[in-house]
Amino acid sequence: MLTGVHFLLTYRCNYECDHCFLYCGPGAAGTFTIAQIDQVLTEAERIGTVEWIYFEGGEPFLYHPVLLEGLRRSRQRGFRTGVVTNGYWATGAEDIELWIAPLKEAGIASLSVSDDDFHNEPGQGPASRVMPVASRLGIRSAPICIEQPTSARDMNKGAPVEGGGVLFKGRAADKLTGGLPTRPADTFTECPHEELVAPERVHVDPLGHVHVCQGVSMGNMWQRPLSELVAEYDPSSHPICGPLVRGGPAELARTHDVRLDGDFVEECHHCFAVRRTLVERFPEQLAPRQVYGLEDAP
Repeated sequence: MLTGVHFLLTYRCNYECDHCFLYCGPGAAGTFTIAQIDQVLTEAERIGTVEWIYFEGGEPFLYHPVLLEGLRRSRQRGFRTGVVTNGYWATGAEDIELWIAPLKEAGIASLSVSDDDFHNEPGQGPASRVMPVASRLGIRSAPICIEQPTSARDMNKGAPVEGGGVLFKGRAADKLTGGLPTRPADTFTECPHEELVAPERVHVDPLGHVHVCQGVSMGNMWQRPLSELVAEYDPSSHPICGPLVRGGPAELARTHDVRLDGDFVEECHHCFAVRRTLVERFPEQLAPRQVYGLEDAP
């Protein structure tokens, strides 16, 4: 039962973090318009079970007016709302209030702020500056802390919204796996991070893709309504989700006869490597290409 729709408001970001599983950065293309946000919200209402609307990125604060209006319109339709940000704008208490007081007026329920060494100098993360101001304004806030991976035991297995470890997909698969312990590819027989059979949340991007996992699309909502894509989603017939449900990344590789050299750090690392080889074969299901570090989206 789908309870959350997460907008990837933009793929653009002022940072280009090694751990980013969407390959976001200053040159990444794609940003929602207000008309497109309205279209998604209408479809979320039709689904009937959606409770939460989140705005993420990239960095959603780069398009602050669009973010605010998206929050207002979501709240007007009865959804609870949240925002995930790297907090680049948190330069001082007065400035922070200027940025987030309008979020309170727009009815935000949750503000999550990156607070780790990927985004800031050690010990200088913005969450410690944002959270006191947010508390004074009555905004619930929390830090998101991603630790530099040092061994397999440090990897997060549950992928909660707040806290945890690196997921080795996107840029993280290319930048952060060196020197880490690995296992043979045939040992990755499940997907421990995503609920692919009955997703509770999806990410929607400005190019129209509806992600059940970042870079794995159930369809394009600019071509077919989101409510129809969700209602008709059948993981068993999906060329990527089906094998992953049956036997994880190892089964995905076997099903599509993908043979890769070497071992892998964990499930996402193997899965991402296999999926990247299949992008040309399944361009509708493995999209957009920029998430795989292949090229910027048109």
